[in-house]
Amino acid sequence: MIALLKNTFCSTVHNQTELNGYVLVSSLFIRILALIFFTAFFSLALQIEGLAGTQGILSVENTVNQYFSSGGTDAWWKYPMLFWFNASNEALILTCYSGCILSLLLFLNILPRISLALLLVFYLSLFYAGQRFMWFQWDTLLIESGFLALFLNPRSKIPVFLLRWLLFRLRFLSGISKLATLDPAWSGLMAVTYYFEVQPLPNSIAWYAHQLPESLLVAAAAITLFIEICVPFMMFLPRRYRFIAAWLTIGLQLLIMLTSNHNWLNILTIALCLFLFDDKALQKVMPVRLQAWLLAQHSPVALLTPLSRISLLGLSAFILLISSVQIYEMIAFERLQGRLGDLTRKVEAYRIVNQYHVFPTMPEKRFELLIYGSNDGQTWQQFRFKYYPDSPDKRPEAIIPHHPRLDWLMWFVPYNSKFLPFFENFMQSLLKGSPEVTSLLEYNPFTEKPPKYIRVDLYQFQLTSYEERRQSGHWWKMKYLGPFPPLPYLENHEN
Repeated sequence: MIALLKNTFCSTVHNQTELNGYVLVSSLFIRILALIFFTAFFSLALQIEGLAGTQGILSVENTVNQYFSSGGTDAWWKYPMLFWFNASNEALILTCYSGCILSLLLFLNILPRISLALLLVFYLSLFYAGQRFMWFQWDTLLIESGFLALFLNPRSKIPVFLLRWLLFRLRFLSGISKLATLDPAWSGLMAVTYYFEVQPLPNSIAWYAHQLPESLLVAAAAITLFIEICVPFMMFLPRRYRFIAAWLTIGLQLLIMLTSNHNWLNILTIALCLFLFDDKALQKVMPVRLQAWLLAQHSPVALLTPLSRISLLGLSAFILLISSVQIYEMIAFERLQGRLGDLTRKVEAYRIVNQYHVFPTMPEKRFELLIYGSNDGQTWQQFRFKYYPDSPDKRPEAIIPHHPRLDWLMWFVPYNSKFLPFFENFMQSLLKGSPEVTSLLEYNPFTEKPPKYIRVDLYQFQLTSYEERRQSGHWWKMKYLGPFPPLPYLENHEN
C-alpha cells in the first residue's frame, strides 16, 4: 500500500513538473529568498539604531530633514522610503522585525505576493535609511531578485529568463569590470595572491588559503576571470551547457564562502543558479518528501491572459533596456545623457535594475585604522571591534550570513576618501559616548564617561606565515605607519 502511494505520488509530481518545468525551481527559490530576507532584516535589527537611529552614526532623522530642505516633496520620489513620516528608533526597529515576520509568511506561502511586495517596500526603506551602510551590491541584488520573483509564473518562461539575465549581469559584469578598470592585480593575475589577506573580513580558512603556492593562486585568478566572463554566456545555451555554467558558478561561490564573509551574496547567487536547472533535474537529486512539501507551498496560478502575456513582455523589454544602458555606462565609464539617461536614473532610485561589479579592483596591501581614546592625552585605551581586525592575535571568524555593517565600512576608509564623512561621524559618536554606537563594538573602554580625546593610527596588517604563527600564536603582524592623515586627532570640547 505504501509503495502504491509512493508510486502514485511520484507519478503526480512527474506529471506536474513536466507540464510546468519550473514549479519546483520557483518554489525552492522563493523559500531560499525568504530565508535570505529574514537574515538581512534580523542582522540589520541588531545594528540599525547605532547605524541610523536618532543617536546613530548617520542619523536618518537628520538626513530626512536635509533631503526635504534641499528637494522638497520631489525628494520623496528620489529617496523612496517609509521614514519620511517617522524616522524614530522605534520605526526603524519595527520595520526590521516586521520584515522578519513577512519573511516567515513568505516562507510558509501565506499571502506570498503581498508578503513579498511588503518586504521590498520595507527593505528599500531601510536601504535609504541606512545610507552609506546599506549601499552594497548584495542589498540591491536582494531587492532586484525579490522584485523579479513577484512575477514568477510556471506558465511563463519570461520571469525565468529575467532571473537568468540578472545572474548573467551579476557574474559577467563582475568579471568584465576587473579588466575594464585596468587593475594591474587582475590583468597581471596576481589578485588572488592578495585577496585572502586584503578582503574586508576574512575568516580563519582565508589564513590557510593565503599560504598556498603563488602559482596555484595565479591559476585561481585566471579561472575566476574565465568563470565570470566566459561562463555566463553559457547560461542562455541549451540545457546541458546551462548545467555546466551552473555548476562552475556554484563551485566558485562555495569556494568564496569557505574563505570569506560576504554575508548572503554567495548564497543568493547560488539560489539564482537554480533557474539554470529545471524541475526534471531537481527531481533526480531531491528527496520525494521535499518535492511534496515544495509543491504544497506552490500557489496555483491562473492561465495567462493575452493582457498578462503582453505585460510580462513589456516588463522584459523594459528591464533589458535599462540594464543595457547600465552595462554601457559601466564599460564606457560615462553616464548616458538625454531622456534615456534620465529614465535610467529614475528607475535606479527604486533599485529594481542595478549595476554589479564585485571586487573590480584589488589592493595589494591591507591598511587598518586603530582607534584610541584618552581623558588626559597621556594614557590611551583602544576601542575594539567585533570582527574588524584590530590586534595581532584576533582570530578571523566565519560569520556568514550576518553582515556587520560598521566593521565592513571601516575597511573602505583608508582606501577611499568618500568614506571619510561617515568615519568622522563615527568618531564624533564615540566622543559623545552614544550607547547605540558603542553597542556595535566589542569593547568600549569608556563606559562611565566618554573620552576627551580620540586618536586614529594607521597600520599595515599582514597575515602571518606558518612559522610566525607557530612562534607567536598570532594571525596578523602589524606595521605602524603613523597617524591617519585625514583624521588623526579629535577633541571633545563639551567634556
